[in-house]
Amino acid sequence: MIELKDIKKIYFIGIGGIGMSAIARYFHALGVPVSGYDRTRTALTRALEDTGIAIHYEDDVNQAPKDVSLVVYTPAVPREHGELNFYRENNYPVLKRSDVLKIITENAYNICVAGTHGKTTMSTMIAHLLRDSGYGCNAFLGGISANYDTNFWSSSRNLCVVEADEFDRSFLKLSPDVAIITAMDPDHLDIYGSDQDFKEAFTAFSSRVKEGGLLLYKYGLDLEKSATRERYSYSLTNTNADIHAQNVQVVNGGYEFDVVIKLKAGKTINGCRLEMGGLHNVENAVAAIAVAQYVGINEDAIRKGIASFKGVKRRFEYHVKSESQVYIDDYAHHPEELKALLGGVKNLFCDMRSTILFQPHLYSRTRDFAEGFAESLQMADEVILLPVYAAREKPIPQITSEWLAEKMAMPVRVIEKEKVLDWLREDFLKREDQVGRVLITAGAGDIDNLVEPIKNILSGNSDNSVPV
Repeated sequence: MIELKDIKKIYFIGIGGIGMSAIARYFHALGVPVSGYDRTRTALTRALEDTGIAIHYEDDVNQAPKDVSLVVYTPAVPREHGELNFYRENNYPVLKRSDVLKIITENAYNICVAGTHGKTTMSTMIAHLLRDSGYGCNAFLGGISANYDTNFWSSSRNLCVVEADEFDRSFLKLSPDVAIITAMDPDHLDIYGSDQDFKEAFTAFSSRVKEGGLLLYKYGLDLEKSATRERYSYSLTNTNADIHAQNVQVVNGGYEFDVVIKLKAGKTINGCRLEMGGLHNVENAVAAIAVAQYVGINEDAIRKGIASFKGVKRRFEYHVKSESQVYIDDYAHHPEELKALLGGVKNLFCDMRSTILFQPHLYSRTRDFAEGFAESLQMADEVILLPVYAAREKPIPQITSEWLAEKMAMPVRVIEKEKVLDWLREDFLKREDQVGRVLITAGAGDIDNLVEPIKNILSGNSDNSVPV
């Protein structure tokens, strides 16, 4: 196995992926020459280029460097990729992203956050608490921290906060000192095959906690087969959980609450405040606060850190917010994530009418969870669907957004992504609503390319709409 000291020059195939870009930033910070390929130029690749990392956007062996000591690729890259096959055929060291993360974290104290939902927000919360308090950590995140505008940062402290990705069973290569499992709702069935195999992978992950380590899991998850001895459950407000919130109140658009932590001697941290929307994010904060307390962060620093946490880009992210108009963008691409998102909107803006623009992600996921998508989306007052975003897949016959729309007991429109701004100007903004309105964009595809144009149109059409 390659060791860190052997990596003198590194090349990334799929460098613009959120997990890949974090590792690229890590090596760049070490002073290792980094370059890469990606299919399209995005905000992430532009940010990497701004740091001096060379990136090209054509699958072209002639542009691929020949003097690298390691090639890293993401499983999302197709098997027929020319550059990837060139490196393999010529016996270059070629590793998946997860294998490189394993190498990086092998000799570190690791806090690893896994789960179908919530892992990005929770891992970013934990990393922020450690950084903001001065404790320090290396952070490998699956989203862009709004506090620091990055998905990676480093520290002299040999502690890593890692988002543990279940896709392609990547998280089974990690060795946590602290593991957190937020949810085990089945996903990626194109990889796992069945709900049971998916859940067994999470049990296997939980059993990878090092001797003397800690497992935190959401109350109600079936982890009875886990080999980890020291394990505690957390919940939003369920008092049967070892860690939970109490006295939760909505105050001035944020949440105020206390956290009961029954670890070791037990403790209650009073007077916490979170500015993020959604009660599911209060639940994320409950676990993050428990981890911070477990590693030794004091109460005042925890309260200060949670209050200053600005969230993660594309996680219940406000772009316009006023008394009459709110615009939120979110990465939600699973029925349970949509349920949490729309539940949060209803909780905070119960007197406003909600419209969601949702872009389904993957034909297989749309097919496998169609009933769940239909149920969750109908929590909104109005649903607009974009065509399915294929990502790594080829179309599946008859699995379309129109097919999904037919499963809902309400009128649903399907419009092309290119027509969304026309719909916004010619329909949405011309309505004479008697109540305020919340507009939500959601999905894991390229719907985020619409965020800035939508924000600009909404901000320019109402004197009361305040860009965030």
